[in-house]
Amino acid sequence: MKHIQRLRKVVTLAYHLEWIDRDPFVKWKMKYDKTTREFLSELELKKLEEKVFISERLDRVRDLFVFSCYTGISYVDIMSLTTDNLVLYINGGNWIETKRQKTKATVKVPLLDQAFRIIKKYEDHPITAVTGSLLPVITNEKLNVYLKEVANFVGIQKKLTFHMARHTFATTVTLSNGVPIETVSKLLGHSKIATTQIYARVLEHKISNDMNILQNILRNKNKESESKNKA
Repeated sequence: MKHIQRLRKVVTLAYHLEWIDRDPFVKWKMKYDKTTREFLSELELKKLEEKVFISERLDRVRDLFVFSCYTGISYVDIMSLTTDNLVLYINGGNWIETKRQKTKATVKVPLLDQAFRIIKKYEDHPITAVTGSLLPVITNEKLNVYLKEVANFVGIQKKLTFHMARHTFATTVTLSNGVPIETVSKLLGHSKIATTQIYARVLEHKISNDMNILQNILRNKNKESESKNKA
């Protein structure tokens, strides 16, 4: 769609400059088909975290995926992380500060315990010692191939891809636990909340919890109103 949008601008300009006789896009309308983006549920993520792998290769792949699930950082940005990107703030919290390769936007992510444990695991690891990276480096192609093996061992039926970790962060880890979408958008490095909404899915249990809170508020208001009327 982006390619067509840009081509259309050039073709329209050519028509206005009379370089071409007619605009081939004049009766054409762009149509966007929404797709369902997969993510891991809380139970699936927990099973993945707790799985013990005999293979060190699959163990590393699982760690990289889980790290992305708890930070929202994309594959390409994780591969470029070094110890320089690990920042200790005044309040004692550990953060990752980096720039998204895709948009050049600065991203600052407070590290949850699950993500920080993975960093500590590879702190003195021979692999990261050689590469100078914060986490093990592996090609995206191999990573996605190995993720299929990981899914089979864990019993996850979904087609596991590394980008699914980013969706999981947006949906299962943050939004479903009450983190505002504005905050999630900032953590993901998006310039527009509309972009974040592509990743975001409000789960049924979140809707149920929110409605229960609303129900309690309305009940308390009714009780207060009844008490005032009796008085």
